[in-house]
Amino acid sequence: MSPMMQTITHAQPTNHQEVRITSSQESVLLVEKLLQELSAPYYVNEDVYGNMLVALTEAITNAIQHGNKFDMEKHVSIKCDAINDGIRFIVADEGVGFDYNDVPDPTSPENIEKPNGRGVFLMRNLADNVEFEEKGRIVMLDFKLHQVAVE
Repeated sequence: MSPMMQTITHAQPTNHQEVRITSSQESVLLVEKLLQELSAPYYVNEDVYGNMLVALTEAITNAIQHGNKFDMEKHVSIKCDAINDGIRFIVADEGVGFDYNDVPDPTSPENIEKPNGRGVFLMRNLADNVEFEEKGRIVMLDFKLHQVAVE
């Protein structure tokens, strides 16, 4: 088993999937693999796929960097569940959390040229719904999927 991936469970689209990764930047590469596996059974179109990829990458990067502080003894859990009209991703780290209501606005003049600080902003603008729990240790990203009828 790869040192980056601790456990992975594959399931049908109506069920649950979970991936547990180590707190290394290399682990972020698993996001695209996970999304590729979900694309066909969930009928994910290109626009939604792009939004998922960026938002989920930001959530996982924040969990690894800010939550777990690159501590290889700590892990990030990524869960995926089918919801009424889409997919919910739940990303959880083992850190102390943060005040997600007190994140600087990256579009304000004093922050516009800073190279970081855009993760939460991107998640909130790309996902259809974003919620935080456990003092910010858990982020839930919901994406609506629009199924296209095939004739």
